[in-house]
Amino acid sequence: QVQLVESGGRLVQAGDSLRLSCVASGRTFSIYAMGWFRQAPGKEREFVAAFRWSGGSSLYADSVKGRFTISRDNAKNTVYLQMNSLKPEDTAVYYCAADRNPSLRLGAATEYDYWGQGTQVTVSS
Repeated sequence: QVQLVESGGRLVQAGDSLRLSCVASGRTFSIYAMGWFRQAPGKEREFVAAFRWSGGSSLYADSVKGRFTISRDNAKNTVYLQMNSLKPEDTAVYYCAADRNPSLRLGAATEYDYWGQGTQVTVSS
């Protein structure tokens, strides 16, 4: 099993920056991919960013490309989401996700087996 714990969400103003963290524990050696998703009130969970531990380029949603950056610290089993130039439409609960399937589609929320509890990001205008 893999456990994920997110942190870093809070209330910020439009244009501000924020960094979210996700610490993985348990059978982390088996993780093939990790990503960030978000869910706003009344909306479905949507893909934000993800990468494969084996390497290669990261994948981003068009809505965050150029503003958000996903990164990792292997020694700390931690994945980060650096969010710059935040907009009110970025307001959502942000979830960290992980999976062990090498055939995983990075942007498909339904294909991730492990999820954190979420952290709230609120961007005021």
